[in-house]
Amino acid sequence: MDILDAIFNRRSIRQYTKDQVTDEQISVILKAAMYAPSAVNKQPWHFIVFRNRPAIKAITEKHPNSSMLLEASAAILVCWDDNLQHDTGYGPVDCAAATQNILLAACGMGIGSVWVGLYPRPQRMEIVQEIFKLPTNIKGFSIVSLGYPAEKKAHPERFNKDRIHFEKW
Repeated sequence: MDILDAIFNRRSIRQYTKDQVTDEQISVILKAAMYAPSAVNKQPWHFIVFRNRPAIKAITEKHPNSSMLLEASAAILVCWDDNLQHDTGYGPVDCAAATQNILLAACGMGIGSVWVGLYPRPQRMEIVQEIFKLPTNIKGFSIVSLGYPAEKKAHPERFNKDRIHFEKW
């Protein structure tokens, strides 16, 4: 799939078939994540790939927007390391870029995904801190669910020329 096709056609997919995303596919997706830009190229991210049903169930019981994980083949927890980020506040920005690369790579491979937000909500970040036993310097940013799409979503027009300004407001 062409990169612009992936950008224009990627949708949040919350319903999945029973087909499994392979470890090899997840490796490619993670490689794409690690090619995201980061402040001063610090690459402060860490990723936890999980398929563990008890962990998934624990997340869905505490996070109100995570029910799609119950059907997902796998999920990726995207985290940043406070000790590796360029400076305070850069870890989340870098993880946003990595998360977007995960979504685009998955789309390009025909895999559905959805970004489940954690940051900036402390109570949601604490959920993964506890479940995954993260060290105190590791902060959960997002979870991306992965699976083969069992739904097809329309392609809405999102281009809005009224939001574009040249040289001044």
